[in-house]
Amino acid sequence: MQFKKFNLHPNVTAGVTAAGYVEPTPIQTQAIPSVMEGRDVMGLAQTGTGKTAAFALPILHRLMQGGRGHVRALVIAPTRELAEQIHESIVALGKQTRIRSVTVYGGVNINPQIDKLKRGVEVVVACPGRLLDHIGQGTIDLSRLEVLVLDEADQMFDMGFFPDIRRILKQLPSKRQTLLFSATMPDEIRKLAHEVLTDPVTVQVGNTAPPVTVSHALYPVEQHLKTPLLLELLHHTDTESVLIFTRTKHRAKRLGEQLEKAGYKAASLQGNLSQNRRQAALDGFRDGTFQILVATDIAARGIDVSQVSHVINYDIPDTAEAYVHRIGRTGRAAKSGDAFTLVTGEDGVMVRTIERKLNASIERRTVEGFDYKVPAPRKDTEFARPPRQPMPGRKPQGDKKKSPHSATSPKPEGAKPHVAGRGGQQPGAPSRTHVNRARRGN
Repeated sequence: MQFKKFNLHPNVTAGVTAAGYVEPTPIQTQAIPSVMEGRDVMGLAQTGTGKTAAFALPILHRLMQGGRGHVRALVIAPTRELAEQIHESIVALGKQTRIRSVTVYGGVNINPQIDKLKRGVEVVVACPGRLLDHIGQGTIDLSRLEVLVLDEADQMFDMGFFPDIRRILKQLPSKRQTLLFSATMPDEIRKLAHEVLTDPVTVQVGNTAPPVTVSHALYPVEQHLKTPLLLELLHHTDTESVLIFTRTKHRAKRLGEQLEKAGYKAASLQGNLSQNRRQAALDGFRDGTFQILVATDIAARGIDVSQVSHVINYDIPDTAEAYVHRIGRTGRAAKSGDAFTLVTGEDGVMVRTIERKLNASIERRTVEGFDYKVPAPRKDTEFARPPRQPMPGRKPQGDKKKSPHSATSPKPEGAKPHVAGRGGQQPGAPSRTHVNRARRGN
């Protein structure tokens, strides 16, 4: 099947041809006709399957008829990087349509966004926090919205954006077309889909299985030897572009610095960076300036780099779905890719969960010549903060008893910070601190 069989508007077809698209991907084949018919769609597909074009092309086709100069389509995404990627695709595919698109997200000056909205746009690609700012200030008019897209819904849930999403939904016309895309479909996403979609068409691609072009390997190692083993692994592996995942943004930053000191062209992508530095790291990884990019799951959402040869899990992910999503960034476009995971003795349960997801046992490997018997230091200082210096003029308080988890003694691996609040924090519940940090990164 070719794109011409969709009978898209000639100006949209021109954008498809200019982009070099010939054969639609499975999700495009399934979703585009339903979206063009005006149906609500629930799509289950991972990054890299072509889902952006699956909703962008029929939206552009629709916007060729009707008025201009007001917001008719809204795409909500969890991260700035993904918002920019979607916007760039819409601009490229709609080059001959004169349809205008703008991105709306935090971390940058709001005034240029206000100016573009005043001049009139038909498509807005937004992150939830900044979109609510515009709604609150009255700088965006969504009263004539026709199409809403919720992209990467599972990640928006993980980042604590669902309350914001529900606030946004109250500001939108009830009569609209809604498209919801998610890499995974936990109960929370099914509940949201039931709330926002009307008689939807369900499109599922790949059954959330990893690409068959990816080979998997586990590298058992003690926690304190992860970084030396990673350096040894990189030294003995023929790599092109390498994407490394860590559990925390502090660890991503620290590991990126260690790789740079070791002579690698490396950068880190994490929530504490300014938008300009985040974009520079991502652009540098795309164009080959950086061979290695170290990132957290949240910061990496939306990375679409086709030439990634290796995904390395420095820290094992929290869920099997997250593992599938991480490694889905290699082995694309019929190319082969490798997924390496460094695992400690504490990771056994998650390893078995991932193997059940893959329906296969993952090969365990060792690196020849690496000394796995180096003992752990007395205090694990690999990612520890330096000791605080006493304030001038303040007497040392050496007679006070210190708790095992005091500020001056390192916490054990995996220890959770105490979160104060009325009524206490339920074990396992996402803290308000975590949610607020995620929003500030939006």
